[in-house]
Amino acid sequence: MTALHFVASDAPDAQAALTAMRARHEDAGEKAAEIIVALGGDGFMLQTLHRFLGSKKPIYGMNLGSVGFLMNEYRDEGLEARLAAAEPAQVHPLRMHAVTTAGQSLDALAFNEVSLLRETRQAAKIRISVDEKVRIQELICDGVLICTPAGSTAYNLSAHGPILPIDAALLALTPISAFRPRRWHGALLPHRARTRFEILEPVKRPVSAVADDREVRNVAHVDVAEDRSISTTMLFDAGHSLDERILAEQFVD
Repeated sequence: MTALHFVASDAPDAQAALTAMRARHEDAGEKAAEIIVALGGDGFMLQTLHRFLGSKKPIYGMNLGSVGFLMNEYRDEGLEARLAAAEPAQVHPLRMHAVTTAGQSLDALAFNEVSLLRETRQAAKIRISVDEKVRIQELICDGVLICTPAGSTAYNLSAHGPILPIDAALLALTPISAFRPRRWHGALLPHRARTRFEILEPVKRPVSAVADDREVRNVAHVDVAEDRSISTTMLFDAGHSLDERILAEQFVD
């Protein structure tokens, strides 16, 4: 029998599910487990991906949150059969290197997206370069984000960005409430692309950078690139793979 370790968010429903699952299945503990079972919502799944990064343990999530796009349906029966038939999806994170106006640096990983957001009532002004070539001299906006295929149905979709198949070797670059240039709706980048965001007028128009749940404020410039040296495996119920979810999301009413 596969050795499992159960983790859950702090939400009451998730904690109740954790108790129920541990009553039905032996919890082998974090070190001995072959599969991590995460109980919660998409936000908790992102936390779990970061927590077990480098462990090479696949993660199977069950939804006890709101949207649950990265999760499977919660059921307290038949877990062994579901895991045996589960379909794997490998995901790679973005690596963000941010430098603040005070000269401090922060590195962080993002499985969904790296987003830059204005901090005040003033619109942000951002210069965007891809592979050291300036592509947008001055983007006036509320913000801009770059996302992975796994993250393309999250904040990116809300900002009217494109949905990417999970195995697409692409990243989506999407503006958030762009004022100028008005007709620029974003771009698809090869996954090897190295993107730099330079903040123009950073004192008057301060900007924060967020990699999943890691935030740094008052950035001067931010570099983002996919890190293919890092990967983790997510497990999805047969017939409900991440590929299928991404495809289905494009045909909803």
